[in-house]
Amino acid sequence: MHLTVDLTFPANIDDVATMLADESFVRWRAQRSTGSVNGAVEQADVTGTAEDGFTVVVRRTLPTDIIPVQARPFVGAHLEIRQAEAWEAASEGRRTGTVAVEILGAPVRVTATATLTTLPDGGTRLTYAGDVRATVPLFGAVIEEAAVTAVRTTLETEAEAGRDWLGGRRTGTA
Repeated sequence: MHLTVDLTFPANIDDVATMLADESFVRWRAQRSTGSVNGAVEQADVTGTAEDGFTVVVRRTLPTDIIPVQARPFVGAHLEIRQAEAWEAASEGRRTGTVAVEILGAPVRVTATATLTTLPDGGTRLTYAGDVRATVPLFGAVIEEAAVTAVRTTLETEAEAGRDWLGGRRTGTA
């Protein structure tokens, strides 16, 4: 199932890239998007720099209440989600990257490209475009649809965290 999500930030590309490459921000946004008393951020690492390109790895656990009831027997009590982003250095006023999300214990994988572009008002658009795939024959479409909703919600929550971070409002959790 195809997924496209457009997110905006009131800052230029360099400031957004610097934020995305900041390990403190990565951990903070992951905690906000986990948002559940029963969820936890297990890992949030950044290697490289915003100027030269960087990689972000986040691993978190979430309760299975985010997936349809009929699919829960396939995954157990918690989902372990591993997210990896690889961002290239800026080129021609843009930044591009790749994103892979695996939900361990569930047959779901998300692969996408990520692109940062300048908006006419000087802000930045972050576009994720990719595919969500589930490999369960009977419930595959249901699981993909639920995964698309969960991924979209998580990305929108992370964008809100980014706007808060850029605006200096770095307290609280979602």
